[in-house]
Amino acid sequence: MIKSRIRTVPHYPHQGIMFRDITTLLKDPVGLRTTIHEIVARYKCLKIDKVAGIESRGFIVGTPVAYELGVGFVPIRKRGKLPAETVGRDYQLEYGTDRIEMHVDAIQKGERVLLVDDLIATGGTAEAAVKLIEDMGGIVVECCFVIDLPDVGGRARLEKRGHKVFALCEFEGD
Repeated sequence: MIKSRIRTVPHYPHQGIMFRDITTLLKDPVGLRTTIHEIVARYKCLKIDKVAGIESRGFIVGTPVAYELGVGFVPIRKRGKLPAETVGRDYQLEYGTDRIEMHVDAIQKGERVLLVDDLIATGGTAEAAVKLIEDMGGIVVECCFVIDLPDVGGRARLEKRGHKVFALCEFEGD
């Protein structure tokens, strides 16, 4: 049901890429409600202190999940976007590096954190986010995604490092 509401945009942003666009899922009231409900149902019986969402679609999914779980939300943003003191992690891109950051007071030592984003592809950003949470003393309960692109290897990359990964749907061959 969720997968059928996700639009595929061929050759975006580059030739050969099949972009999985969740805006069609988000605009559909049943699709949005089902997405949030399924994620919350998975985690409602686990001890979670915070939900951390990766910029920007991780904010859209992670905030209502945090609200429904009755916990706080932590934004993980690109360099220079947060107003107070931050801590960050660099990670590799196809051509160069990038950096994600969060506020230094966002996660306390020992807090159990659910990491949320819309999609896992190569896993570079998610891996940097996990390390950032762990740098702050947080414990990553699981990495949760709406979409997994298993052929790209991000899920395997996180699991190889001992992290649990969950996705609501998969698109193979990407």
